[in-house]
Amino acid sequence: MTSINKRALIERLAPTLGGIAQAGQALDAVLDVIVRAVATGDTVAVTGFGTFEPVHAAARHARNPQTNGTVIVPARIVPRFRPHQRFRDYAAGDRELPADAICIRKDPKGTYTQPADGAAA
Repeated sequence: MTSINKRALIERLAPTLGGIAQAGQALDAVLDVIVRAVATGDTVAVTGFGTFEPVHAAARHARNPQTNGTVIVPARIVPRFRPHQRFRDYAAGDRELPADAICIRKDPKGTYTQPADGAAA
């Protein structure tokens, strides 16, 4: 298992988008739109991929490990990502990645059959 960073994403996008510069601009633009939307309180839903949303985290008490004292963590808004069911199925191996198509696109009607073990599609 390897970790893919932003540079690796750009390199994988480059053949599709006509070069590294274009891929970098496209990735930066998409990520910028998502961050700005969530930071202003909007939810960003990408069908087949997932949902980015701001979530309210309540104030809480925490322990400072250096002093063992209690500190109050104020209420705040944190970003959350919830993957789409199709994404979860690919990650779990319940569904095969398409060899020649973009994996987040919807299946053509009548082409996808649910796995025999009853996992949701």
